[in-house]
Amino acid sequence: MAEKPAVLIVGGLGYIGRFLALHIQKNGLASELRIVDKMLPQLAWLAPEFEEACSKDKFMQADASREQSLARIFDRSNEKQWDYVFNCGGETRNSQDDEVYKLRSLALSVALGKEAAKRHVKCFVELSTGMVYKPDSQPSKEGDKLKPWSKIAVFKLQAEEQLQNIAGLNLVIVRLAHVYGDYASQFVATALSMARVYQHLEEEMKWLWTKDLRVNTVHISDVVRALWDITDWYAVKKMPGWDEKSMGKVPIFNVVDQGQTSQGTMAEIIGQLFGIKTGFQGQLISTFARLNMDSVVDDVNDDLLGPWAELLEDAGITRPGPLTPFMEKELLKDTDLSMDGSRLETVVGFKYEKPKITKELVQEMIDSYTRIGWWPVAK
Repeated sequence: MAEKPAVLIVGGLGYIGRFLALHIQKNGLASELRIVDKMLPQLAWLAPEFEEACSKDKFMQADASREQSLARIFDRSNEKQWDYVFNCGGETRNSQDDEVYKLRSLALSVALGKEAAKRHVKCFVELSTGMVYKPDSQPSKEGDKLKPWSKIAVFKLQAEEQLQNIAGLNLVIVRLAHVYGDYASQFVATALSMARVYQHLEEEMKWLWTKDLRVNTVHISDVVRALWDITDWYAVKKMPGWDEKSMGKVPIFNVVDQGQTSQGTMAEIIGQLFGIKTGFQGQLISTFARLNMDSVVDDVNDDLLGPWAELLEDAGITRPGPLTPFMEKELLKDTDLSMDGSRLETVVGFKYEKPKITKELVQEMIDSYTRIGWWPVAK
C-alpha cells in the first residue's frame, strides 16, 4: 500500500483549517501533519475535540506571509517534502484596509505558492470564495464571469490569478460558499446572534432586500471532505474526467451545497428556532438603505450590541467567544452569492452528506455554542 501523504495546513487554527486537521487526524489520512498559524492555540477558542488534531507536536507558530519564515514552515526533519499543502490562511475579517489584504492574503498566497513550486509539492490547494463571481441569482459555474464584490474576494481573485502564473505549481483552487457548522462565527452565526437579541427584545427580525436574495451555504463537514477528495483526485488519481480544453489548465471547484440557500430559507429556519416573527423590509426602506448604507448599518449595530452584551452578562459569560450580532456593511450588499457545485460531483464524484441547510443543522450550531460557553441561553 502506498505511503500516506505528508500534509501541511497553513492557517491551520482558522475555522476551516482546524476542521480539516480534525478530519485528517480522525481518519488517519496523513503520515505526518503540521499545522502552521500565527496565532497560538490557547488564543484560538479551540473546542476540546480539537486538542489532539491541533496538539503541540503538530503545531508551529509562524507568519507564513513573511519570507524568512518559509524555510522553517516547509522543512521537515526527514528532509522529505510535504505532499499536500492547504492554504487556509489569509485575512477573514471584512472592511479592513487594502494593505491588510495585500499583506495577509495576497502576499501569503503567492509566497506559499512559490515555495511549494520550488519544492515540487504534489498538490497546493488555495481556498478562495464564491464572492469572486459577478452576482447573479442564476448559479455561477467555475468558468462564469468574475466581478468580485467584497474586499476579501478582490484580493482572493488576485491571488488566484498570480498563483496560476507560477511555473511548476501543482495548483487547485476551491471557491467556497458561506461555510456554517459547529463553532462557526461568521455569516450564519451573525444572523443567529441577531435573532437571539430580537428574541430577547420580543421584536420582529427583518432582513433588507428580498427573500429571494441568494446566500448560498455549505456545511463545514462537507467542506473538509471535499478538500481531501479533490486533493486525492488530483495527486493520486491524476485528475480523471478533467478536460483541459474546456475546463482550463488549473482545476477550479465550487464547494456549495445543493440547497440554493436564500434569505428566505434563513428567515424561515430562524423564525422556527427562535419563535420570533421574521420578514423583509419593503422596497422603500431597502432603497433608502442602498443609498445610506453606512448609517443604516451603524443604527442596527447600535440597537443590537448593547442588548447582546447584557445577555452575555446575564448568562454569566465573562469570556465571550467570537460570536457577535455585529453586521458588516460589506456583507449586507444587495448581491447574490449563488453558485453551481455540480462540477465537484460529476468530475470528482463527491457526494454531499448535508445537501442543504436545515433547522436541525442550525440547532446543532447553537448547541455547540452552548457547550463551549459562548451562547446566552434563554432563561
